[in-house]
Amino acid sequence: MGLGKYLVIRIINALIVLSIVTLVVSALFVKVAEKDLENRIQELINSEYQSLAQRGRAPANPDEWRAERIAYYRHQFKLDRPYWWRVLYYSKRTIMLDFGNTRIPIFGTERNVKNIISLALPRTILLFTTAQIIVIIIGLLLGVKAAQMVGSAFDRSLSILALVTTSIPMWWFGMMSLLIFAFKLGWFPANSMPDPNLTGLAHVLDVAKRLVLPIFTIVFVLFGGWAWVTRNIMITTMQEDFIMAARAKGVPERKVIYGHALRAAAPPIVTMTIFSLLGSLGGAIITESVFNWPGMGRVYWIAIQTNEINLVMGLTFISVALYLTGVIIADISYGFLDPRVRVGASAKM
Repeated sequence: MGLGKYLVIRIINALIVLSIVTLVVSALFVKVAEKDLENRIQELINSEYQSLAQRGRAPANPDEWRAERIAYYRHQFKLDRPYWWRVLYYSKRTIMLDFGNTRIPIFGTERNVKNIISLALPRTILLFTTAQIIVIIIGLLLGVKAAQMVGSAFDRSLSILALVTTSIPMWWFGMMSLLIFAFKLGWFPANSMPDPNLTGLAHVLDVAKRLVLPIFTIVFVLFGGWAWVTRNIMITTMQEDFIMAARAKGVPERKVIYGHALRAAAPPIVTMTIFSLLGSLGGAIITESVFNWPGMGRVYWIAIQTNEINLVMGLTFISVALYLTGVIIADISYGFLDPRVRVGASAKM
């Protein structure tokens, strides 16, 4: 069986996993939302009753009126249906990307969950994905260089730097960056929310200036770990027989490193790259809260705080779908980078 059929099977498996995860998440959140909806129904009925009473139109039989309104709202919110039916109903809606609306507006006046995610995701890509790309580039360059100079002062310094930077909490470093560069020196704005009154080039420059501190924080905390992992992968690969054979043939060292060793070490590095980029799409709740950045992480935090079940469901579904997409992309990448993957896949199938 060829690589194409193997990938088709992996895509089918990913869709099955996504459906199962959606079903499990729906089962959990439908139960959580049930009590919240019951309380919401009581609030709506009390509000209606007060409104009628103020206009002198209070019902003659309040208990019977309340029972009718409860039945009406339970039907509206599907609470009169069995639990299993509601789980399947909301699972189907989620898979069809029908996430519904939030109770309170997000980002001003927006209440449609799909629109909220479409607003937050590009902002998170702008911040975290840009930062992750910078981290990957710096980490690869430093890691490969350290692998070439094992035991040198540069290698030892990189090891210490990686240990220090990865030990620093990102939220703490972000707050220190704000304290020093925003409040003390005044070089950068403390608020990352762009100025809505600016347009054109002025808007671009304003956004770029507000991105400096968040990106600097993310890159500083993460690049050391990337460099250290890349160094260790490259050192292991450079001890392989084919590397020694290439050097014995007189192949230039630069070609040995970048043409042979780095390509052989590519699969785990590609895995790290893909999942780092996909992880960045989910944002970071604490980091976005520190810098007041209106991305996916901050939306997640708002959804948890306000108990917006529809929003949590939509964010969770998108996150799982992105990770499964990353797995498929990694499989495709492995097939191109390492022929042994294609052979192994064909043999097992």
